[in-house]
Amino acid sequence: MVESTVDLRVVNARVVTPEGTISGGVAADDGIVVGVGTESNLPDAAHEIDADGNYLIPGFVDPHVHWGLSRYEYDYHEGLEHDFETETRGAIHGGVTTVVNFLLQQEPYLPDMDFFERAGEQNSYIDFAYHAIVHQDHHVEEIPELAEAGIRSYKVFFNWYKHASPELGIDHSDAGRVYRVLDEVADVPGGVVMFHAENEDLAIERREELQAEGRNDLPAWSESAPNICEAMQIEQIGQLTEYTDSRAYIVHMSTGEGVDICERYQRKGVNLHAETLPAFLSHTSDQEDLGVWGKISPPLRGEASRTRLWEGLRTGVVDYLGTDHCPHKIEFKEKGEGKHGDIWEAIPGDNNGIEYFLPVMMSEGVNENRISMERLVEVCAANNAKRWGLYPRKGAIAEGSDADMVIVDLEKSAVVDDDFYHTMEPRYSTFHGEELTGLPTHTIVGGEVAVEDGELLAEPGDRTYLSRGPEGVTLERR
Repeated sequence: MVESTVDLRVVNARVVTPEGTISGGVAADDGIVVGVGTESNLPDAAHEIDADGNYLIPGFVDPHVHWGLSRYEYDYHEGLEHDFETETRGAIHGGVTTVVNFLLQQEPYLPDMDFFERAGEQNSYIDFAYHAIVHQDHHVEEIPELAEAGIRSYKVFFNWYKHASPELGIDHSDAGRVYRVLDEVADVPGGVVMFHAENEDLAIERREELQAEGRNDLPAWSESAPNICEAMQIEQIGQLTEYTDSRAYIVHMSTGEGVDICERYQRKGVNLHAETLPAFLSHTSDQEDLGVWGKISPPLRGEASRTRLWEGLRTGVVDYLGTDHCPHKIEFKEKGEGKHGDIWEAIPGDNNGIEYFLPVMMSEGVNENRISMERLVEVCAANNAKRWGLYPRKGAIAEGSDADMVIVDLEKSAVVDDDFYHTMEPRYSTFHGEELTGLPTHTIVGGEVAVEDGELLAEPGDRTYLSRGPEGVTLERR
Protein backbone atom coordinates (compact mmCIF):
# COMPACT_ATOMS: atom_id res chain seq x y z
CA MET A 1 0.00 0.00 0.00
CA VAL A 2 1.38 3.40 -1.06
CA GLU A 3 1.44 5.91 1.77
CA SER A 4 -0.52 9.12 1.11
CA THR A 5 1.73 12.13 1.00
CA VAL A 6 -0.65 15.03 0.27
CA ASP A 7 -4.22 15.97 1.11
CA LEU A 8 -5.77 16.10 -2.36
CA ARG A 9 -5.10 15.47 -5.97
CA VAL A 10 -7.24 16.00 -9.06
CA VAL A 11 -6.50 13.72 -12.00
CA ASN A 12 -7.68 13.19 -15.58
CA ALA A 13 -8.12 16.92 -16.16
CA ARG A 14 -7.34 19.58 -18.72
CA VAL A 15 -5.48 21.93 -16.41
CA VAL A 16 -5.33 25.61 -17.36
CA THR A 17 -2.01 26.92 -16.04
CA PRO A 18 -0.24 30.25 -16.60
CA GLU A 19 1.90 28.48 -19.22
CA GLY A 20 -1.05 26.92 -21.07
CA THR A 21 -3.40 23.97 -20.87
CA ILE A 22 -1.98 20.56 -20.07
CA SER A 23 -3.43 17.07 -19.69
CA GLY A 24 -2.85 15.78 -16.19
CA GLY A 25 -3.69 16.96 -12.73
CA VAL A 26 -2.89 18.95 -9.61
CA ALA A 27 -1.77 17.99 -6.10
CA ALA A 28 -2.52 20.12 -3.05
CA ASP A 29 -1.39 19.94 0.54
CA ASP A 30 -2.23 22.16 3.49
CA GLY A 31 -4.25 24.40 1.18
CA ILE A 32 -1.44 25.02 -1.30
CA VAL A 33 -0.74 23.70 -4.79
CA VAL A 34 2.33 21.47 -4.51
CA GLY A 35 2.33 19.80 -7.91
CA VAL A 36 1.04 20.39 -11.44
CA GLY A 37 1.69 17.94 -14.23
CA THR A 38 1.09 14.45 -15.51
CA GLU A 39 -0.45 12.04 -13.04
CA SER A 40 2.68 9.91 -12.87
CA ASN A 41 4.56 12.91 -11.50
CA LEU A 42 2.01 13.75 -8.82
CA PRO A 43 2.25 12.38 -5.28
CA ASP A 44 -0.40 10.08 -3.86
CA ALA A 45 -3.14 11.73 -1.86
CA ALA A 46 -5.61 11.03 0.91
CA HIS A 47 -8.44 12.17 -1.39
CA GLU A 48 -8.52 11.92 -5.17
CA ILE A 49 -10.99 13.43 -7.64
CA ASP A 50 -11.32 12.16 -11.20
CA ALA A 51 -12.14 15.18 -13.37
CA ASP A 52 -13.44 12.93 -16.18
CA GLY A 53 -11.48 14.84 -18.79
CA ASN A 54 -13.05 18.18 -17.87
CA TYR A 55 -11.26 21.48 -17.42
CA LEU A 56 -9.59 22.30 -14.13
CA ILE A 57 -9.21 26.06 -13.79
CA PRO A 58 -8.28 28.51 -11.04
CA GLY A 59 -11.31 29.75 -9.12
CA PHE A 60 -12.66 33.00 -10.48
CA VAL A 61 -11.74 36.23 -8.68
CA ASP A 62 -14.71 38.60 -8.55
CA PRO A 63 -13.29 42.11 -8.15
CA HIS A 64 -16.63 43.91 -7.97
CA VAL A 65 -19.27 43.14 -5.34
CA HIS A 66 -21.29 45.25 -2.91
CA TRP A 67 -22.14 43.49 0.33
CA GLY A 68 -24.28 45.16 2.96
CA LEU A 69 -26.13 47.76 0.88
CA SER A 70 -29.68 46.61 1.63
CA ARG A 71 -30.54 49.44 4.02
CA TYR A 72 -34.13 48.13 4.17
CA GLU A 73 -33.45 45.34 6.69
CA TYR A 74 -30.06 45.97 8.30
CA ASP A 75 -27.70 48.76 9.10
CA TYR A 76 -24.53 48.61 7.03
CA HIS A 77 -22.42 46.57 9.43
CA GLU A 78 -25.15 44.00 10.06
CA GLY A 79 -25.80 43.72 6.34
CA LEU A 80 -22.12 43.20 5.63
CA GLU A 81 -21.97 40.24 8.00
CA HIS A 82 -25.20 38.82 6.59
CA ASP A 83 -24.16 39.14 2.94
CA PHE A 84 -20.73 37.65 3.45
CA GLU A 85 -22.41 34.40 4.45
CA THR A 86 -25.28 34.28 1.94
CA GLU A 87 -23.50 35.63 -1.13
CA THR A 88 -20.20 33.78 -0.76
CA ARG A 89 -22.24 30.61 -0.32
CA GLY A 90 -23.51 31.30 -3.82
CA ALA A 91 -19.99 32.14 -4.95
CA ILE A 92 -18.59 28.69 -4.22
CA HIS A 93 -21.54 27.01 -5.93
CA GLY A 94 -20.74 29.13 -8.98
CA GLY A 95 -16.96 28.69 -9.01
CA VAL A 96 -15.82 32.02 -7.50
CA THR A 97 -13.18 31.51 -4.81
CA THR A 98 -11.96 35.04 -4.04
CA VAL A 99 -13.88 38.29 -3.78
CA VAL A 100 -13.02 41.99 -3.50
CA ASN A 101 -15.84 43.92 -1.84
CA PHE A 102 -16.45 47.67 -1.88
CA LEU A 103 -16.66 49.35 1.50
CA LEU A 104 -19.27 52.11 1.61
CA GLN A 105 -20.14 54.38 4.49
CA GLN A 106 -20.18 58.11 5.10
CA GLU A 107 -18.08 57.77 8.25
CA PRO A 108 -14.28 57.27 8.12
CA TYR A 109 -13.24 53.71 7.33
CA LEU A 110 -10.12 53.34 9.43
CA PRO A 111 -11.81 53.17 12.88
CA ASP A 112 -13.86 50.21 11.60
CA MET A 113 -11.10 48.20 9.93
CA ASP A 114 -11.00 45.58 12.67
CA PHE A 115 -14.72 45.00 12.17
CA PHE A 116 -14.41 44.84 8.38
CA GLU A 117 -11.72 42.18 8.65
CA ARG A 118 -13.66 40.21 11.25
CA ALA A 119 -16.93 40.38 9.28
CA GLY A 120 -15.38 38.43 6.42
CA GLU A 121 -13.14 36.16 8.44
CA GLN A 122 -16.06 34.92 10.51
CA ASN A 123 -18.82 34.76 7.88
CA SER A 124 -17.30 34.19 4.43
CA TYR A 125 -16.80 30.89 2.62
CA ILE A 126 -13.87 32.36 0.64
CA ASP A 127 -10.90 34.68 1.12
CA PHE A 128 -11.57 38.36 0.53
CA ALA A 129 -10.07 41.82 0.06
CA TYR A 130 -11.52 45.33 0.07
CA HIS A 131 -11.78 48.43 -2.08
CA ALA A 132 -12.93 51.69 -0.46
CA ILE A 133 -15.51 54.01 -2.02
CA VAL A 134 -14.10 57.52 -1.66
CA HIS A 135 -16.97 60.01 -1.58
CA GLN A 136 -16.20 62.30 1.37
CA ASP A 137 -13.26 64.66 1.89
CA HIS A 138 -12.19 62.70 4.96
CA HIS A 139 -12.08 59.52 2.81
CA VAL A 140 -9.54 61.21 0.54
CA GLU A 141 -7.50 62.14 3.61
CA GLU A 142 -7.58 58.48 4.74
CA ILE A 143 -5.99 57.11 1.56
CA PRO A 144 -2.38 56.80 2.86
CA GLU A 145 -3.48 54.99 6.02
CA LEU A 146 -5.97 52.83 4.11
CA ALA A 147 -3.04 51.72 1.97
CA GLU A 148 -1.18 50.74 5.13
CA ALA A 149 -4.27 48.77 6.20
CA GLY A 150 -4.14 46.75 2.97
CA ILE A 151 -6.67 48.71 0.87
CA ARG A 152 -4.98 50.10 -2.23
CA SER A 153 -7.95 50.65 -4.55
CA TYR A 154 -10.41 53.53 -4.26
CA LYS A 155 -13.67 54.04 -6.09
CA VAL A 156 -15.16 57.34 -7.22
CA PHE A 157 -18.69 57.82 -8.59
CA PHE A 158 -17.98 60.34 -11.34
CA ASN A 159 -20.53 62.03 -11.21
CA TRP A 160 -23.27 59.45 -10.70
CA TYR A 161 -25.59 59.31 -7.65
CA LYS A 162 -25.98 63.03 -7.53
CA HIS A 163 -29.69 62.28 -8.09
CA ALA A 164 -29.93 58.46 -8.38
CA SER A 165 -30.45 56.26 -5.29
CA PRO A 166 -29.93 59.01 -2.70
CA GLU A 167 -30.69 56.47 0.05
CA LEU A 168 -27.17 55.07 -0.43
CA GLY A 169 -25.70 58.31 0.85
CA ILE A 170 -23.05 58.57 -1.87
CA ASP A 171 -21.97 62.18 -2.30
CA HIS A 172 -21.34 63.80 -5.67
CA SER A 173 -17.80 63.68 -7.05
CA ASP A 174 -16.78 66.27 -9.60
CA ALA A 175 -13.63 66.65 -11.67
CA GLY A 176 -11.89 68.44 -8.80
CA ARG A 177 -12.26 65.51 -6.43
CA VAL A 178 -11.31 63.11 -9.22
CA TYR A 179 -8.09 65.08 -9.72
CA ARG A 180 -7.33 65.04 -5.99
CA VAL A 181 -7.85 61.29 -5.69
CA LEU A 182 -5.85 60.43 -8.82
CA ASP A 183 -3.02 62.68 -7.69
CA GLU A 184 -2.98 61.16 -4.19
CA VAL A 185 -3.11 57.57 -5.44
CA ALA A 186 -0.32 58.16 -7.97
CA ASP A 187 2.06 57.98 -4.99
CA VAL A 188 0.56 54.76 -3.54
CA PRO A 189 2.50 51.67 -4.72
CA GLY A 190 -0.01 49.40 -6.41
CA GLY A 191 -2.74 52.00 -5.98
CA VAL A 192 -5.63 52.23 -8.45
CA VAL A 193 -8.57 54.64 -8.74
CA MET A 194 -11.79 52.95 -9.85
CA PHE A 195 -14.56 54.87 -11.59
CA HIS A 196 -18.28 54.56 -12.06
CA ALA A 197 -18.23 56.65 -15.22
CA GLU A 198 -21.60 58.23 -16.02
CA ASN A 199 -22.57 61.86 -16.45
CA GLU A 200 -25.66 62.46 -14.37
CA ASP A 201 -25.96 66.11 -15.40
CA LEU A 202 -27.04 64.87 -18.82
CA ALA A 203 -28.87 61.81 -17.47
CA ILE A 204 -31.20 63.81 -15.20
CA GLU A 205 -32.31 65.93 -18.16
CA ARG A 206 -33.02 62.87 -20.29
CA ARG A 207 -34.79 61.17 -17.38
CA GLU A 208 -37.12 64.13 -16.89
CA GLU A 209 -37.89 64.25 -20.62
CA LEU A 210 -38.77 60.56 -20.76
CA GLN A 211 -40.88 60.72 -17.63
CA ALA A 212 -42.77 63.68 -19.09
CA GLU A 213 -43.54 61.48 -22.10
CA GLY A 214 -45.05 58.89 -19.78
CA ARG A 215 -42.35 56.30 -20.47
CA ASN A 216 -42.01 53.54 -17.85
CA ASP A 217 -40.20 50.67 -19.59
CA LEU A 218 -36.74 49.14 -19.50
CA PRO A 219 -35.64 50.69 -22.83
CA ALA A 220 -36.50 54.09 -21.33
CA TRP A 221 -34.02 53.42 -18.51
CA SER A 222 -31.31 52.85 -21.15
CA GLU A 223 -32.34 55.96 -23.06
CA SER A 224 -32.20 58.01 -19.87
CA ALA A 225 -28.44 57.42 -19.60
CA PRO A 226 -27.35 57.17 -23.26
CA ASN A 227 -23.95 55.92 -24.38
CA ILE A 228 -22.60 59.45 -24.45
CA CYS A 229 -23.04 59.68 -20.65
CA GLU A 230 -20.40 57.00 -20.19
CA ALA A 231 -18.18 58.16 -23.04
CA MET A 232 -17.99 61.75 -21.73
CA GLN A 233 -16.77 60.63 -18.34
CA ILE A 234 -14.26 58.04 -19.60
CA GLU A 235 -12.74 60.70 -21.84
CA GLN A 236 -12.28 63.01 -18.84
CA ILE A 237 -10.90 60.16 -16.74
CA GLY A 238 -8.37 59.37 -19.47
CA GLN A 239 -7.23 62.98 -19.62
CA LEU A 240 -6.99 63.35 -15.85
CA THR A 241 -5.16 60.03 -15.50
CA GLU A 242 -2.62 61.12 -18.10
CA TYR A 243 -2.26 64.53 -16.41
CA THR A 244 -1.60 63.02 -12.97
CA ASP A 245 0.42 60.04 -14.27
CA SER A 246 -1.83 57.86 -12.13
CA ARG A 247 -3.69 54.57 -12.65
CA ALA A 248 -7.41 54.32 -13.48
CA TYR A 249 -9.89 51.49 -13.89
CA ILE A 250 -13.38 51.82 -15.34
CA VAL A 251 -15.81 49.55 -13.52
CA HIS A 252 -18.71 47.87 -15.37
CA MET A 253 -17.96 49.50 -18.74
CA SER A 254 -21.03 49.06 -20.93
CA THR A 255 -20.47 50.85 -24.23
CA GLY A 256 -18.56 50.32 -27.45
CA GLU A 257 -17.54 53.97 -27.26
CA GLY A 258 -15.85 53.21 -23.94
CA VAL A 259 -13.79 50.44 -25.56
CA ASP A 260 -12.68 52.86 -28.28
CA ILE A 261 -11.65 55.55 -25.78
CA CYS A 262 -9.73 53.12 -23.57
CA GLU A 263 -7.92 51.71 -26.60
CA ARG A 264 -6.86 55.19 -27.68
CA TYR A 265 -5.43 56.08 -24.25
CA GLN A 266 -3.76 52.69 -23.83
CA ARG A 267 -1.94 53.22 -27.13
CA LYS A 268 -0.61 56.49 -25.67
CA GLY A 269 0.74 54.61 -22.66
CA VAL A 270 -1.86 55.89 -20.19
CA ASN A 271 -2.68 53.42 -17.41
CA LEU A 272 -6.41 53.34 -18.14
CA HIS A 273 -8.09 49.93 -18.03
CA ALA A 274 -11.60 48.58 -17.81
CA GLU A 275 -13.83 45.73 -16.73
CA THR A 276 -17.19 44.71 -18.10
CA LEU A 277 -20.00 42.51 -16.78
CA PRO A 278 -21.62 39.27 -17.98
CA ALA A 279 -24.94 41.13 -18.27
CA PHE A 280 -23.52 43.56 -20.85
CA LEU A 281 -22.08 40.65 -22.83
CA SER A 282 -25.39 38.76 -22.83
CA HIS A 283 -28.31 41.19 -22.74
CA THR A 284 -29.35 44.23 -24.76
CA SER A 285 -31.56 47.21 -24.02
CA ASP A 286 -34.49 46.03 -26.14
CA GLN A 287 -35.26 43.07 -23.84
CA GLU A 288 -38.39 44.57 -22.27
CA ASP A 289 -39.34 41.19 -20.77
CA LEU A 290 -36.60 41.69 -18.15
CA GLY A 291 -38.68 44.44 -16.55
CA VAL A 292 -37.16 46.10 -13.51
CA TRP A 293 -34.90 43.06 -13.01
CA GLY A 294 -32.99 44.41 -16.00
CA LYS A 295 -32.49 47.84 -14.41
CA ILE A 296 -28.71 48.00 -14.08
CA SER A 297 -26.54 51.05 -13.59
CA PRO A 298 -25.11 51.78 -16.12
CA PRO A 299 -27.96 50.44 -18.23
CA LEU A 300 -28.05 47.71 -20.84
CA ARG A 301 -26.94 48.87 -24.29
CA GLY A 302 -27.51 47.94 -27.94
CA GLU A 303 -26.10 45.10 -29.98
CA ALA A 304 -23.22 47.20 -31.35
CA SER A 305 -21.87 47.80 -27.84
CA ARG A 306 -22.28 44.14 -26.91
CA THR A 307 -20.26 43.10 -29.98
CA ARG A 308 -17.56 45.71 -29.32
CA LEU A 309 -17.18 44.62 -25.69
CA TRP A 310 -16.55 41.02 -26.79
CA GLU A 311 -13.95 42.33 -29.27
CA GLY A 312 -12.31 44.33 -26.49
CA LEU A 313 -12.06 41.23 -24.32
CA ARG A 314 -10.42 39.23 -27.08
CA THR A 315 -7.93 41.93 -28.06
CA GLY A 316 -6.93 42.95 -24.53
CA VAL A 317 -8.42 46.43 -24.42
CA VAL A 318 -10.93 45.15 -21.86
CA ASP A 319 -8.81 43.06 -19.55
CA TYR A 320 -11.08 42.35 -16.59
CA LEU A 321 -14.49 40.91 -15.75
CA GLY A 322 -16.57 41.32 -12.60
CA THR A 323 -20.22 41.10 -11.60
CA ASP A 324 -21.31 44.22 -9.66
CA HIS A 325 -23.26 41.79 -7.48
CA CYS A 326 -25.50 43.88 -5.23
CA PRO A 327 -27.91 41.68 -3.26
CA HIS A 328 -31.41 42.85 -2.41
CA LYS A 329 -34.50 40.85 -1.69
CA ILE A 330 -36.90 40.96 -4.59
CA GLU A 331 -39.54 43.02 -2.80
CA PHE A 332 -36.99 45.79 -2.25
CA LYS A 333 -35.60 45.58 -5.78
CA GLU A 334 -39.12 45.95 -7.20
CA LYS A 335 -40.22 48.46 -4.52
CA GLY A 336 -43.25 46.25 -4.03
CA GLU A 337 -44.61 46.82 -7.55
CA GLY A 338 -43.63 43.58 -9.27
CA LYS A 339 -41.26 42.72 -12.07
CA HIS A 340 -42.92 45.17 -14.46
CA GLY A 341 -43.47 47.96 -11.97
CA ASP A 342 -42.03 51.48 -11.84
CA ILE A 343 -38.71 51.47 -13.72
CA TRP A 344 -37.74 54.83 -12.21
CA GLU A 345 -38.25 53.80 -8.58
CA ALA A 346 -36.81 50.25 -8.73
CA ILE A 347 -33.33 49.72 -7.30
CA PRO A 348 -30.61 49.67 -9.99
CA GLY A 349 -28.34 46.64 -9.91
CA ASP A 350 -28.26 42.98 -10.83
CA ASN A 351 -28.63 40.17 -8.33
CA ASN A 352 -26.87 36.81 -7.92
CA GLY A 353 -24.15 37.87 -10.35
CA ILE A 354 -21.42 36.11 -8.42
CA GLU A 355 -23.10 32.73 -8.85
CA TYR A 356 -23.85 33.05 -12.56
CA PHE A 357 -20.45 34.65 -13.36
CA LEU A 358 -18.69 31.45 -14.41
CA PRO A 359 -21.71 29.64 -15.94
CA VAL A 360 -22.62 32.63 -18.12
CA MET A 361 -19.06 33.12 -19.34
CA MET A 362 -18.76 29.42 -20.17
CA SER A 363 -22.14 29.35 -21.88
CA GLU A 364 -22.00 32.68 -23.73
CA GLY A 365 -18.24 32.85 -24.17
CA VAL A 366 -16.38 29.56 -24.46
CA ASN A 367 -19.25 27.44 -25.78
CA GLU A 368 -20.23 30.08 -28.33
CA ASN A 369 -16.59 30.42 -29.48
CA ARG A 370 -16.50 34.10 -28.53
CA ILE A 371 -13.48 33.61 -26.27
CA SER A 372 -11.01 30.81 -25.56
CA MET A 373 -10.89 29.05 -22.21
CA GLU A 374 -7.34 30.31 -21.68
CA ARG A 375 -8.32 33.94 -22.33
CA LEU A 376 -11.38 33.56 -20.12
CA VAL A 377 -9.20 32.36 -17.25
CA GLU A 378 -6.99 35.40 -17.82
CA VAL A 379 -9.78 37.96 -17.60
CA CYS A 380 -11.77 36.28 -14.82
CA ALA A 381 -8.97 34.97 -12.59
CA ALA A 382 -5.36 35.87 -13.38
CA ASN A 383 -5.81 39.49 -14.45
CA ASN A 384 -8.22 40.26 -11.61
CA ALA A 385 -5.73 38.82 -9.16
CA LYS A 386 -2.84 40.75 -10.70
CA ARG A 387 -4.63 44.10 -10.80
CA TRP A 388 -5.58 43.93 -7.13
CA GLY A 389 -2.27 42.62 -5.79
CA LEU A 390 -3.44 39.04 -5.17
CA TYR A 391 -1.34 37.18 -7.76
CA PRO A 392 0.14 34.55 -7.72
CA ARG A 393 -1.44 33.55 -4.43
CA LYS A 394 -4.80 33.80 -6.21
CA GLY A 395 -5.78 33.51 -9.86
CA ALA A 396 -3.41 30.74 -10.94
CA ILE A 397 -2.88 27.01 -10.76
CA ALA A 398 0.84 26.96 -9.99
CA GLU A 399 3.09 25.55 -7.31
CA GLY A 400 2.90 27.77 -4.24
CA SER A 401 -0.49 29.26 -5.12
CA ASP A 402 -3.56 28.74 -2.97
CA ALA A 403 -5.39 25.56 -3.99
CA ASP A 404 -8.56 27.38 -5.14
CA MET A 405 -9.75 25.45 -8.18
CA VAL A 406 -12.88 24.59 -10.15
CA ILE A 407 -13.71 21.62 -12.34
CA VAL A 408 -15.91 22.74 -15.24
CA ASP A 409 -18.05 20.48 -17.41
CA LEU A 410 -18.69 22.37 -20.65
CA GLU A 411 -21.59 20.06 -21.52
CA LYS A 412 -23.46 20.27 -18.22
CA SER A 413 -26.59 22.44 -18.45
CA ALA A 414 -29.15 23.96 -16.13
CA VAL A 415 -32.09 26.32 -16.42
CA VAL A 416 -31.72 29.38 -14.22
CA ASP A 417 -34.71 29.14 -11.87
CA ASP A 418 -35.42 29.64 -8.18
CA ASP A 419 -33.42 26.51 -7.34
CA PHE A 420 -30.38 27.43 -9.43
CA TYR A 421 -29.04 29.87 -6.85
CA HIS A 422 -27.77 29.44 -3.29
CA THR A 423 -27.58 33.08 -2.22
CA MET A 424 -30.04 35.32 -0.39
CA GLU A 425 -33.67 34.31 -0.88
CA PRO A 426 -35.81 34.88 -2.83
CA ARG A 427 -33.53 34.52 -5.83
CA TYR A 428 -33.78 36.27 -9.19
CA SER A 429 -31.57 37.75 -11.91
CA THR A 430 -31.49 38.94 -15.50
CA PHE A 431 -30.77 35.34 -16.52
CA HIS A 432 -33.89 33.87 -14.92
CA GLY A 433 -35.49 31.31 -17.24
CA GLU A 434 -32.43 30.91 -19.48
CA GLU A 435 -30.49 27.67 -19.97
CA LEU A 436 -26.77 27.90 -19.31
CA THR A 437 -24.31 25.27 -20.54
CA GLY A 438 -20.90 24.96 -18.92
CA LEU A 439 -21.17 24.50 -15.16
CA PRO A 440 -18.90 23.71 -12.22
CA THR A 441 -18.95 20.17 -10.88
CA HIS A 442 -16.49 20.77 -8.02
CA THR A 443 -15.28 23.91 -6.27
CA ILE A 444 -12.13 23.53 -4.18
CA VAL A 445 -11.28 26.27 -1.67
CA GLY A 446 -7.97 26.17 0.15
CA GLY A 447 -7.40 22.57 -0.91
CA GLU A 448 -10.75 21.37 0.46
CA VAL A 449 -13.78 20.39 -1.62
CA ALA A 450 -16.37 23.06 -0.83
CA VAL A 451 -19.05 22.03 -3.35
CA GLU A 452 -19.36 18.70 -5.16
CA ASP A 453 -22.12 18.13 -7.73
CA GLY A 454 -24.21 20.86 -6.14
CA GLU A 455 -23.78 19.62 -2.56
CA LEU A 456 -22.40 22.12 -0.07
CA LEU A 457 -19.58 20.53 1.95
CA ALA A 458 -18.03 23.62 3.55
CA GLU A 459 -18.83 25.84 6.51
CA PRO A 460 -18.52 29.63 6.59
CA GLY A 461 -15.80 31.33 8.59
CA ASP A 462 -12.08 30.86 9.21
CA ARG A 463 -11.28 32.74 6.00
CA THR A 464 -8.47 35.21 5.34
CA TYR A 465 -8.51 38.96 4.82
CA LEU A 466 -6.08 39.58 1.97
CA SER A 467 -4.20 42.68 3.07
CA ARG A 468 -2.36 44.18 0.11
CA GLY A 469 1.02 45.71 0.67
CA PRO A 470 3.32 47.54 -1.76
CA GLU A 471 4.15 44.20 -3.40
CA GLY A 472 0.65 42.71 -3.08
CA VAL A 473 -0.36 39.92 -0.71
CA THR A 474 2.19 37.67 0.90
CA LEU A 475 2.44 34.01 -0.03
CA GLU A 476 2.87 33.21 3.65
CA ARG A 477 -0.24 31.75 5.24
CA ARG A 478 -1.46 32.17 8.78
